[in-house]
Amino acid sequence: MARLIWLMGASGAGKDTLLHMLRASAPPGLLVAHRYITRAADAGGENHIALSEAEFHRRQKAGLFAIHWQAHRQHYALGIEIDLWLDRGQDVVVNGSRLHLPALTPRYAGRLLPVCLTVSRPVLAQRLRQRGREDETAINARLTRADTSIPPGCYQINNDGPLDDTLTAFHYVLEQSRCN
Repeated sequence: MARLIWLMGASGAGKDTLLHMLRASAPPGLLVAHRYITRAADAGGENHIALSEAEFHRRQKAGLFAIHWQAHRQHYALGIEIDLWLDRGQDVVVNGSRLHLPALTPRYAGRLLPVCLTVSRPVLAQRLRQRGREDETAINARLTRADTSIPPGCYQINNDGPLDDTLTAFHYVLEQSRCN
């Protein structure tokens, strides 16, 4: 059975980097979904479909989103195309949110694979500073949010080291979860 792989982690944990690497070299049967976000396409970070707030709400009312949420003054959604991909036997990995994981359970029960990308606090602080997007107050707020507990049943992958190690660990989690 195909799975929805809900990749979570703090801002700066490396989710976008891992997803970019998976887009370039995904194993057979794995697709990387994009999100629809009310943020400019050139804002940096993840590969997403930029929508105006009005267009986002039009699509939401038309039932074109499998799930949607709001965070950081933006609207986020995953399109219903992920359901088609799952029905066709493709595993689908998405950039998810820890806070919105419970909302997926009713729709994807038995198909949901939560994966948490973790990183140590010193490494996370360094990455956030290197990005240069935020001041120290905002960085400290992100570090505090990163201390949020990991959801139960979440497969954990540490991303403190080389990205190749993280990718290897991700593939290992996919294989191990198939055996369970």
